[in-house]
Amino acid sequence: MSSVNRGLKAVALLEATKGLITVLVIFELHKLAGDNIQQVVEALIAHLHLNPANHLVQEVVSKAGEITAGNIQLVMFGASLYALIRFVEAYGLWHSLVWTEWFALLSGAIYLPFELYELFHKPNLLTAAVLLINLVVVGFMLRVIKHKAD
Repeated sequence: MSSVNRGLKAVALLEATKGLITVLVIFELHKLAGDNIQQVVEALIAHLHLNPANHLVQEVVSKAGEITAGNIQLVMFGASLYALIRFVEAYGLWHSLVWTEWFALLSGAIYLPFELYELFHKPNLLTAAVLLINLVVVGFMLRVIKHKAD
């Protein structure tokens, strides 16, 4: 197997993992639909002994408070659509379908300005890691597409 095929399979696994994590979140949201999600998140944070004063933890708690029983279905629909897109992309990359290579390049590149903005305005290790991984994926996909064009 060539290094390009191994790389495509690695990116496919990354995309499939994002889809799987999203599906797990959807199931948890469905289970929590009748609960006060902010209280559940706060209890989880306490159980995991996370620092409630941490900016990221506060942001998660704040965003959880915005999810209500009325809009949780919309959130679940959006998450389902995202998961479906990730699984289709993973399938296409695994099978070296050209259109998914372009899709992976564009869908990764579209996040770069937001990730850079986040890194410069609220720098932390997680943001830097996400940006680095995305840069590697976008650079690799660009290389694959250029290689096939030659």
